Amino acid sequence: MSTADNYYEPYKLPAGILALLVHGVFFALLFFGFSWQTLPPATMSVELWRSLPDAPAGKPAQPKIEELAPPPKPAEIVEPDILIPDKKIQDKKVPTKIVESKPVVTNKKTVASSGGTQTGLSGEQQQAARDQAEQFAAIGRVVDEFTGKIQNKIKRNIVMPPNVPNEARAEFLVTLLPGGTVLNARLTKPSGNAAYDNAVERAILKSQPLPLPADVTMFNRFRELKLVFKPTE
Repeated sequence: MSTADNYYEPYKLPAGILALLVHGVFFALLFFGFSWQTLPPATMSVELWRSLPDAPAGKPAQPKIEELAPPPKPAEIVEPDILIPDKKIQDKKVPTKIVESKPVVTNKKTVASSGGTQTGLSGEQQQAARDQAEQFAAIGRVVDEFTGKIQNKIKRNIVMPPNVPNEARAEFLVTLLPGGTVLNARLTKPSGNAAYDNAVERAILKSQPLPLPADVTMFNRFRELKLVFKPTE
């Protein structure tokens, strides 16, 4: 045997142990890694029901019933007792008495005692009624007087066109201002002859200021005048 075969290599033993450890660790990693990845899947449990469970039994809510008051009883109709007159009384004739109605005078007013209706007024009331009637009559006379003056002044200024029939009749609504100035003259009903209507309108405007009463409180009665014009008047 040569000396080379008997030579001892001291580093071979630790290298072999290290190789064994490395292989052991490698196989351990493979084993545990494979077992960790192949874990069984989680299971799910499902319960099957043939029918839904019954709801808990409970008493249903009862509706409130309000007690209605009984209808009122109809009033009892009491039939009057019918008295049968005695035949002897019927045979007798009862004389009728005529009572005359006499007027009764109370507080200067004449009142009929039977009907109670008023047939007269007191002296003061009668005097007030007479004064009011006289005032209205006086106002009416003033209105008629100045209305006639206004129409006469307008007629004097009408330039009559030819061939105007006598039955022509033109109506105007004249609006006045204080002092007699004409604010507007509107033809409300034509006469049928345009020339005559235009002549009357020109005469109305030419006649201003129209005559009015001196009392300014009466102007409201002349603010709007309805005037009628005919060729024969």
